[in-house]
Amino acid sequence: MPHQALRARAAFLSVVILAVGLLLWQAAVGGGGEDTSGMSDELAALLGPQAKGQSAFPPPAAVLGELWRHVSDPFYDAGPNDKGIGIQLAYSLLRVGLGFLMAAAVAVPIGFLIGMSPLMQRALDPFIQILKPISPLAWMPLALYTIKDSSVSAVFVIFICSIWPMLLNTAFGVGAVRREYLNVAKTLELGPLRTALRIILPAAAPTILTGMRISIGIAWLVIVAAEMLVGGTGVGYFVWNEWNNLSITNVIAAIFFIGLTGMLLDQALGLLARAVRYED
Repeated sequence: MPHQALRARAAFLSVVILAVGLLLWQAAVGGGGEDTSGMSDELAALLGPQAKGQSAFPPPAAVLGELWRHVSDPFYDAGPNDKGIGIQLAYSLLRVGLGFLMAAAVAVPIGFLIGMSPLMQRALDPFIQILKPISPLAWMPLALYTIKDSSVSAVFVIFICSIWPMLLNTAFGVGAVRREYLNVAKTLELGPLRTALRIILPAAAPTILTGMRISIGIAWLVIVAAEMLVGGTGVGYFVWNEWNNLSITNVIAAIFFIGLTGMLLDQALGLLARAVRYED
């Protein structure tokens, strides 16, 4: 009961914080109008709300209306530069999913190798320490030059940014498996593969999933910047395109959808991490 009461109070406080934030937002962008009788209709249309002395930043009601428009028709397709937010998010999620799975296919086996072999750990450590701090977007020019496909280049950037948290967490999780378990495996004369799958993997799975959770968060952060560079489709390109159209309302709406999708991805990996919890 105390836990439920805490959750109820936290939910109420969240609603209060949201309401206060919306009121402050409305107060910041609201303002009295000015006489525009001396201004031509063309100039007034060009300046928009600023012609009346109002802020160009949209009020909460306008953003909520735009959010509802996107939610009510998320998959419309009116041309290359006018697609629904559902289509844009689907493209971004597809790129993130492909890059993330490719990174998992590479990082987890190498992480096992590093965690199980001190020799490989020392041999690969210099390369990891040099490559890990490089910004994923720094690879974009090389990817565009070699791959010659902007969409695949974005997947490659996601692969690069996803691989390090998974690799390092896998190596740490494998290396932290208790020696008693490995000694039992030796006593039972289990081979390296069976030891890895039957003994080490269950014990290291929570740490590996933590690395995957970190990776998916970084990947979702990076895809927005990558799609701004490569253009075409995706939620990053949508934000950049709306900025070029001077539609701040749509930019704010896109930011909301980016945050919501990132939260859902994190929650999904969190549920998966809790499902593989390992008790010593």
